[in-house]
Amino acid sequence: MKSPKRVAIIGTGISGMAAAIELADKGMRVTAFEKNASYGGRGRQHLAQGYAFDLGPSWYWMPDIFEAFFNRYGKSTSDYFELVRLDPSYRIVHRQGVLDAPAGREACEAVFEQREPGSSQFLHAFLDEARYKYETGMSDFVRRPSLRWSEFFDLRLLKAALRLDMLTPLEKIVYRGVRDEVLRQWLCFPVLFLGAKPSRTPALYSLMNHADIDLGTWYPMGGMFRLFEAMYQLALEKGVEFHFNAPVSAIKSQGPAVTGLVVDDREHLFDAVIAAADYHHVDSQLLGAGRAHYTERYWQQRELAPSSLIYYLGVGKKLDGLLHHNLFFDADFDRHATSIYDEGGWPEDPLFYVCAPSKTDPSVAPAGKENLFILIPLAPGIHDTPEARSQLYNKVMHRIESRVGESIRPHIEYKMEMGPDDFVSAYNSFKGNAYGLANTLRQTAVLKPSLRHRRMKGLYYAGQLSHPGPGLPPSLISGQISAGLVIDDLQ
Repeated sequence: MKSPKRVAIIGTGISGMAAAIELADKGMRVTAFEKNASYGGRGRQHLAQGYAFDLGPSWYWMPDIFEAFFNRYGKSTSDYFELVRLDPSYRIVHRQGVLDAPAGREACEAVFEQREPGSSQFLHAFLDEARYKYETGMSDFVRRPSLRWSEFFDLRLLKAALRLDMLTPLEKIVYRGVRDEVLRQWLCFPVLFLGAKPSRTPALYSLMNHADIDLGTWYPMGGMFRLFEAMYQLALEKGVEFHFNAPVSAIKSQGPAVTGLVVDDREHLFDAVIAAADYHHVDSQLLGAGRAHYTERYWQQRELAPSSLIYYLGVGKKLDGLLHHNLFFDADFDRHATSIYDEGGWPEDPLFYVCAPSKTDPSVAPAGKENLFILIPLAPGIHDTPEARSQLYNKVMHRIESRVGESIRPHIEYKMEMGPDDFVSAYNSFKGNAYGLANTLRQTAVLKPSLRHRRMKGLYYAGQLSHPGPGLPPSLISGQISAGLVIDDLQ
């Protein structure tokens, strides 16, 4: 009887754990190495003074993707955590006041019609198209490995591609259908998760609006970390072996084939490796001279999604004026986008996001207190200094306090921050990016960094710098696709 193939996973974020689970389920011997002290990657949890902070992702969209993942292994998300749908889904703070986005299409159409008569008809048709793009894109396009264009040479897919609006910017469609500035921001904001301005994001990604309005905004009670905890538990059930505080220092090879990894000055032998760590770090630091998949020039020419400055605040009182999710769009959208995507400097008057999970979940903060997560998008590669951080923090806090009508800073009893330099140290993040590559037309599908090393047998990649792209569901799918490539190649 043949011994099982041995596969190593570098990184235990969502893509790494998804790959590990799939491989172990197919009978392979899987070992995962993580440089940090716990699993979860950017989705780790930080506990302090009775507060439970999700360090990274805070939006639970596309619940069908996660449910289908667990169903694949005879499980359900409900086996691990309780999901609740938020209603309102989130609050948009704009120059004239606030708009609370209700749960469900009909309720959203009513808000559109009230703000701009006739716009509900546009929204209805827009969401019908968005649903088609979601169902077609997630089933037919996203789950293909995208190693070569011939994967898409199918008459049915080519016909579908014409309807997916790959060449039309999302902003053009939205601006043509809606005049109200706030409604435009509402429809354009979801693609900011994808790392580019709406004027440069293909209208294909209106599928995010279907995810937002039709599928809804959800929350796993106990925090987003519950999702990562569930995947870790499932991986253990499947027999995956984990090593924490175990940074990989090199990927070893013999001729054109991978032979293993070096961890703590010790070589471990494997038949294949999935690098679910930062792709650029793997290329430039782990492979050695002449083995990188892409040149440094290639990487410098990539368009990255933003980095972020994140504040985790424990506030010693309850706050009115905030919902679970709050989008502060009360400054000039175009000016902010230009500073982030074009100029690369610190924004003077930024747009930002505030998450207060304690509004939904009393377990993430002590009784009578508030858990705040404040995220300010920044340009990747920005010069990160304590002075610039402090100045931006005070600007943002002043705007929050002005909007909620009460002081916050004097009541902060715990404060932690994470900026671009911290993303580099914690995750080896290329240029301190927080979300991976921008999903522009020139960085879609086959035009993304490949999931399989083209010259080195046995080396694969997964995560937000590869196909399908940034975000929890795409990163999970990335891990599944890479695992499938390994299974096909080793069998």
